[in-house]
Amino acid sequence: MTSSHGSRPRHLSSSPFAPATEQVVEVFEVGDRVCHDLYGLGVVTALDTHAVTVDFGEQSVRIKPPYAKLQHL
Repeated sequence: MTSSHGSRPRHLSSSPFAPATEQVVEVFEVGDRVCHDLYGLGVVTALDTHAVTVDFGEQSVRIKPPYAKLQHL
């Protein structure tokens, strides 16, 4: 049995717990300057449906969504 909300059950108004928030995935474009918590400053060099490739100077790293440690500059 599936619900209309996907895999999450419906939130009841009488529940003492806060409803789950939808996770926002950032959108990047080729050429965007970014900062990563581990790798530092970089430039987005490639995009595909499942990841972005970022050039950090010494290395290029493929990073998968939700891009938790990657921020636009």
